[in-house]
Amino acid sequence: MYLLMNIIRRMMKMTRNTHGGGAQTNINGLRFEAETSLEDVLQDAGYKVINKEVYDNNEVIGLSVSKHSLYEYFLIPNGIDYKKYNSVKWLPDECFVNYKTRIGYIIEKKFQNSHGSVDEKLTACDFKRCEYLKLFSLLGYDVEYIYVFNEWFNQAKYKDVLEYIKTVGCHYHFNEIPLSCIGL
Repeated sequence: MYLLMNIIRRMMKMTRNTHGGGAQTNINGLRFEAETSLEDVLQDAGYKVINKEVYDNNEVIGLSVSKHSLYEYFLIPNGIDYKKYNSVKWLPDECFVNYKTRIGYIIEKKFQNSHGSVDEKLTACDFKRCEYLKLFSLLGYDVEYIYVFNEWFNQAKYKDVLEYIKTVGCHYHFNEIPLSCIGL
């Protein structure tokens, strides 16, 4: 059977992916993530970010963390083992932990420039917010879930999805992270 499958694979003509996705989508998404960097936004507004801590003048006002850093710099030092509360280690694109408002602002960035699978993922914001809330609430923090979209998502076909995002208490912005959306 193995030999037969290999023969069939060799006989099938490979066609080039002309619909997007794959490596190019990853490159575009990474570029978009860099262009919408929370740390850059904070520093451009006059805040200092030193070893993930965000300073307003000389006062530490929060943390700017992403992916695994959320656990390394915030949850684990505060005694939270995610495995006791979540079956998955959720990795936010970025997160601002605001010490003053006691809110963790989870920021997910979505870049799209052609039709793709991201469409179905957008409505998971409420579920993911609840998953993060399981962890943050143990420390007396609330959670806000924020999308940062590129202009692709400003099409009429996303109207229902964008309304849903707001209906469930999540938020979105296009191409930027306004400091007002993270309590600053």
